Amino acid sequence: MADYTIPDDLRYSEDDEWTRTDGDIVEIGVTDYAQDQLGDIVFVELPEVGASFEQGAPFGVIESVKAVSDLYAPVSGTITQVNDSLVDNPEQVNEDCYQSGWIVKIQCSNSAELGELLDAATYSSSVTDRTS
Repeated sequence: MADYTIPDDLRYSEDDEWTRTDGDIVEIGVTDYAQDQLGDIVFVELPEVGASFEQGAPFGVIESVKAVSDLYAPVSGTITQVNDSLVDNPEQVNEDCYQSGWIVKIQCSNSAELGELLDAATYSSSVTDRTS
């Protein structure tokens, strides 16, 4: 299995999105495992600021040279910010998925959903199970 970066301070969805929480604002991106599986990212479809999504609903699309995949909201809420730099530089997801490659920020409307997300150890086990 390849070694994937899985920061301990983030929470993860089973759909391979990571979350970083600051109060009720949740920053979301795709994990190192996800960007590696996708390959070279060539396009990211971002939602509109102000759009609302339920947990598990698709909020955007990420396209690589190998595949097109939906992005799923790890928590319910309203989009407060999108990473506009991905429009011209989608490869940032490959280069730095946990920092400059973030995708959206969402104002979480149900904080209980944050507790349903996976910690780093559990997510790491999930990745190991899929790659072994």
